[in-house]
This record gives sequence, C-alpha cells and structure tokens, in this order.
Amino acid sequence: MQHHTAVPKRKRDQFVEDLRFLKSWASNPLRTGAVSPSSRELAERMAQDVDPAHPGILVELGPGTGVITRALIDRGFDASRLVLVEYNPKFCRMLKEAFPGVTVLRGDAYQLRDHLRHLGNPQLAGVVTGLPLFTRPLPQRVRLINDCLEALDPGRPIVQFSYALVPPVPMGHGDYTIDVSKWVWRNLPPARVWTYRRPRG
Repeated sequence: MQHHTAVPKRKRDQFVEDLRFLKSWASNPLRTGAVSPSSRELAERMAQDVDPAHPGILVELGPGTGVITRALIDRGFDASRLVLVEYNPKFCRMLKEAFPGVTVLRGDAYQLRDHLRHLGNPQLAGVVTGLPLFTRPLPQRVRLINDCLEALDPGRPIVQFSYALVPPVPMGHGDYTIDVSKWVWRNLPPARVWTYRRPRG
C-alpha cells in the first residue's frame, strides 16, 4: 500500500511564491533584481534593525511577495503602521490580500519624496528596502538613500540587503554611518544586511 506524505502548507505557499517571483523576474529582471524571494532568515535579520517601539510608520520599498513584510509584522509592527511601495501591480494586489490593514502604494520607490508628500510627510520609524539597488546607477542610489535619511530622525535606520561584498551606497556620499551584518547563508544567493543611519548630535 502506497502512502503519500502531505506537503506542509508553509512549503506549498513558498513554492507558489517562488513561482510568482520567478515569473516576474523573467518578464523584467532589472526591476525584480533577484531570481527568488528573500529567505525567511534574511527577512528576519532585516527586521531586527527596526524597532516597533519607535513611533511613526515604517516604509518598505520593493516588498515583492511580502516575505520581509511578514517578518516586520512578526517583529511587532501593526499592519496599520506599514506603508509598502511596490511597482509590480500583481504584487500590489497580492500584498493587499495577504496583509489586510497595510497601505500599499503602487509606484516607483525611487520617488520616495512624492510618496511621503502624498501621505502628509508622516514621522517614520524606519525604511526597509528590498530594492535591487545595484541595477541602478550610483547617483540614483545615492539620491534614494539621502531622500530616506532626510525623512528620518537621526538614529533611525534604512535597512537594505545585497549580495555584494561592498555596500550598495558606499561612504562619502552623505552624512551617514553604515553597519553590516554577517552573511546570511540560508538565502539564494547568500546576502548581507546594510544599515544606514544619520548620526545623532
């Protein structure tokens, strides 16, 4: 008699999510940037650098299928405090269904100033980004990081991951410090987390 082992729901959901992400990457690799969603381990590592005790909303740029969004909610951020800026309309619909209560803005994350102005320039607890920054020229990356820093109080973080040995925006392009995590090996490919802050005082 043949026995069939049921596939755990988490693995089925991850498989479906990977397929959606791969399809999006194949249709526009420069916008999607990675060939698979961030791993749960990488998402949890990124969420460690933002504190739900800090007041204000948390902006996530390029949430994709919501792996990091889930880690932020598990970290203690109420869905009503999350603003997700996503370019892909299919991902936008998926995020709204998966995370009731979040604010999903369909648009270009590199136009952060316009999005914040639309929201009334609220206080921010931090910015978390899964954008493929290395697909953009350095001046665009610098402008994005500095736009984020201008919207944040000193000490509040911008959290970004990359697969590279060097930071997506190096030192010398603004008034900020950079912290880097250890490699997260359980990610495809392995990645590190880079955290930017304006110094206090």
